[in-house]
Amino acid sequence: MEPIPVFVPTELYLALAVVLFVMGALGVVIRRSAILIFMSIELMLNAGNLAIVAFARHWGQVGGQVLVFFVMTVAAAEVAVGLALIVTIFRSRRSINVDELHQMEG
Repeated sequence: MEPIPVFVPTELYLALAVVLFVMGALGVVIRRSAILIFMSIELMLNAGNLAIVAFARHWGQVGGQVLVFFVMTVAAAEVAVGLALIVTIFRSRRSINVDELHQMEG
């Protein structure tokens, strides 16, 4: 007995991408912790990746997956640099609250 293939419509992938992007945007606007803002930006980036892959699947192109692979590679480098900056700021200021960090002086 063969399994029945399940096809998820592209619209559902795009709806999920929109929900993830909105959650990330709200996290950037509402949160005050640098770590949570950083995670929200990553969520928005992954929502964009999901939309690109959904469109690539819809049109039967492989280029979308290749583009997402490179975007994820750049995002990994961004995470490394961003977390290093956050750790350095925390060590010097003992806080990662962005309201307190806006007055960073020499």
